[in-house]
Amino acid sequence: MENENPSIMSHVSIGTNDMPRSLAFYDAVLPVLGCKKLFEYPFAVAYGKQFPEFWVQKPIDGQAASVGNGTHFSFIAESKEAVHAFHEAAIAAGATDDGAPGPRPDYGPGYYGAFARDPDGHKIEAAYFDASLVEHESSP
Repeated sequence: MENENPSIMSHVSIGTNDMPRSLAFYDAVLPVLGCKKLFEYPFAVAYGKQFPEFWVQKPIDGQAASVGNGTHFSFIAESKEAVHAFHEAAIAAGATDDGAPGPRPDYGPGYYGAFARDPDGHKIEAAYFDASLVEHESSP
C-alpha cells in the first residue's frame, strides 16, 4: 500500500508553556533525524517524516503543561552517527543532557541511544537499533 504508515502509533503529543521556544527547539533538533514540520496551527504543531506523529501543543484544558514522570519520547535514528547528531543538536538548542550517546546494554544487544530534556523538561531520546547484533532464536 502506498504511503502506508509503518508506525504502531498514530501520534504522541507533548504540552508546552512556551510555544515559540518549543518550536525553535524542535525545528533545530528533529531535522537531523529526517523529520520536518508537517502542520502548524496557533495551538499545535506536528512533526514527522511522512505523517504527523509528534505534536507540540498548548494543553487542551488550558492548564499549565507538565512533565510526565516515567514518560519519555524516543525518535528512530538511522545510525549511531544520527544519535550523536540528535544529542548535539538538542544540547545546542537548549536541552539539558540526560544521557550521552552510547550503547545501552540493559535495553538489549544492538541498542544505542542518547537522552536529553527539552526546554519544558520532557525527556526525549534518539535510538538506533542494530538488529545484526541480536541473536535470533529458532522457532519451534
